Amino acid sequence: MDTNTETQDFSHPELNVQVTAIGGSYFMLKEERLNINGEELLYLIGTAIFDTTCCGTGGCAYALVPGFVREWRYRKDANGRPVTRVRPASEERIRKKIREMIFKIESVHQVNFL
Repeated sequence: MDTNTETQDFSHPELNVQVTAIGGSYFMLKEERLNINGEELLYLIGTAIFDTTCCGTGGCAYALVPGFVREWRYRKDANGRPVTRVRPASEERIRKKIREMIFKIESVHQVNFL
């Protein structure tokens, strides 16, 4: 169990919408929830495409982990997107376990935590 008790709001991004960045673009493809030690973990799967960089092209798939759900989609933000209150995974031993679980389930190159 992670001993961090602080929570934060996470605004859910629109899925399958291209976001242009300086070196290319990215898409958030899906949201998933995973049970870890009796707690529900929210993570998202995204893909990045590097096609406007000066040093070549490429891409990667990744997981983004906001944290453990405390209040699911309990309000909307100023842009009308749903907001979930989460408790970030802050302890490295918990992050390691989360990484291992996501790597077994998803075809991603990296797992990033908010």
